[in-house]
Amino acid sequence: MASFDIVNKVDAQLLDNAINIARKEIINRFDFHGSKSELTLDKKAMLIHILTENDMRMESIIDIIRQRMIKQHLNPLCLDFGKEQFASGMMIKKDIKIKEGVDKDVARKIIKDIKDSKLKVQAQMMEDQVRVTAKKIDDLQAVISLVRQGKYDLPLQFLNMKS
Repeated sequence: MASFDIVNKVDAQLLDNAINIARKEIINRFDFHGSKSELTLDKKAMLIHILTENDMRMESIIDIIRQRMIKQHLNPLCLDFGKEQFASGMMIKKDIKIKEGVDKDVARKIIKDIKDSKLKVQAQMMEDQVRVTAKKIDDLQAVISLVRQGKYDLPLQFLNMKS
C-alpha cells in the first residue's frame, strides 16, 4: 500500500536564518537608527520575542520578519501573533509563537474533504499529522492536489511518500 503524511513543520535553520537577516536589516535601517529594538528567536520554545518603543516600529518589524520568511521559502501562516504586552518603561513586547503540527480541527477538516472526494483512499489522524494510504499512487497524487486547493490556514507539507 502506498502512503504519505500531511504535516506542518517549520525548518528551524531556515527560520533562524530569516530572523538573523531580519535583525541585521533592523540594525541597518534608517528609521530604526537610535532605537532600542530587539529581535530574538527561542528555538526550543519556537517563539520569536520582539521588544521595541512604539506600534509603528512593531508593525515594521513584523513586516520585515514576514518578508524574510518568504525569501527563505517559509510560509508566514505558521506565525501565531499574540497580544502586545507593555514591558518596563515605554517599551512594547510581543511574543510570536511558531505553529507546528496539524491540530485536530484542521485534521478533521482535511479528512472530511478527502472522504467527500470519493477517492479510494484511507485518511487517519496520527498525533499531529494525517496519514493517507491507497493502493494506487495516482489516488495519492489526486489527494495532494485536493489538499493544496483547500483553505486550511496552515502551511501543509507532504512527506514520506512510500509506494
